[in-house]
Amino acid sequence: MNISNTDRAQVLVQALPYIQKLAGKTIVVKYGGNAMVSPELKDAVMSDIVLMQLVGINVVLVHGGGPEISEMLKKIGKQSRFVNGMRYTDEETMDIVQMVLAGKVNKDLVQLLEQHGGRALGLCGLDGRMLMAEKMASAEDLGLVGEITEVNTTAIVDAYERGYVPIVATVAGGYHGEAYNINADIAAAQIAAKLGAVKLILMTDIRGLLRDKNDESTLIPVVNVSEVPSLKREGIISGGMIPKIDCCVEAVRQGVGRAHIIDGRTPHSILVELFSDEGIGTMFY
Repeated sequence: MNISNTDRAQVLVQALPYIQKLAGKTIVVKYGGNAMVSPELKDAVMSDIVLMQLVGINVVLVHGGGPEISEMLKKIGKQSRFVNGMRYTDEETMDIVQMVLAGKVNKDLVQLLEQHGGRALGLCGLDGRMLMAEKMASAEDLGLVGEITEVNTTAIVDAYERGYVPIVATVAGGYHGEAYNINADIAAAQIAAKLGAVKLILMTDIRGLLRDKNDESTLIPVVNVSEVPSLKREGIISGGMIPKIDCCVEAVRQGVGRAHIIDGRTPHSILVELFSDEGIGTMFY
């Protein structure tokens, strides 16, 4: 795409007020979905994060890695099992989750960000007792799926104050030496709340909250968290969107300035959300 130097300058001028407003503030990005699989989208996300870091934003990247976990389980001949959309995690599966998330996926992201000129530090919820959890209480047993009971952000703050982007894998510690598998949306929301972040951004594979889930032109761009119960009753918020939106509501209620569900399939969707008048996806306030 060819754009003139004048157009480039105009883009920067439009972004300037947002850059000034966000400099020195903390933004938590939950990274997942197709943006984590497609090489082009991965490069776009890393470029976005490096730019954010360079203009003085404290970026915290929280990631999952469901497809990579499923692939590794398949390699060892173990079937992935899901209960109400959550991975059943027995001890063997938990070993794989910890190995894949805190090992391969986390370190691949650190290396990729640094290849794009950023500085990154790979962490997981076990480091510095960052995420402490207990076994999740649910109608059906989920195994070693945890519910976060404590968040300690010292390691995260130390990282970004020293000029690194903390990249956090969502494995939590138990109180008796166990490790727990944690939903990355929930972990990102709780970390954002504890940090007093101005924004929580959840990257997904849909445009945002749609009035008609089969029609992407029915995007609802802005939602007050007080409207969420009625949107659930109307069936507009349903299925897999319920836990994501519950994370956004909880984050806002705990003091996060804004929570956003954005389309990770769109290149540079983070920058569009942060630095343009129109934004992208659905914002909760």
